[in-house]
Parts: sequence; C-alpha cells; structure tokens
Amino acid sequence: MSKPNLKIAKVRDMTPTKLSISVTPDLKADLETYTSLYERAYGDQQETTALIPLMLEAFLATDSGFKKAKRELDSAG
Repeated sequence: MSKPNLKIAKVRDMTPTKLSISVTPDLKADLETYTSLYERAYGDQQETTALIPLMLEAFLATDSGFKKAKRELDSAG
C-alpha cells in the first residue's frame, strides 16, 4: 500500500493546552484508524490525542462558512 495523502502534516513540536472531550465509539475507532494511517504515511508514531488538534485545525482551515463568519465577527468587533 502506498503512503496515504493525509490532510494534516507531520506533527511539529508544540506545547498543548489540555481539553477533555467525549466521542462516540465509531469516532474513536476512526481516530485510531487515522492514527495508524498517519504512522504509515510518516513513519512517526504519535498518540491519537496528539493528532486531534491538528485534525481540528485542518477542519477549521477548510470550513468556508466558519472562515466567513469569523471574518465578519472580526470586522464587527
């Protein structure tokens, strides 16, 4: 199997801020699968919890509705 082309880049050094969330069992399984694919793509083993912030950043960066609303909020404030 070839290396997957994932939306997030290889993890960079960062100091996290702790945030606790609950997810469904299906989402947990998908997150663990993504973590396995990440390791295959980069040869770098990471904890799923280290990848979740990058997934969220990638999601927000590509959500056009969010970006538009954020711009409107920024210009109104």
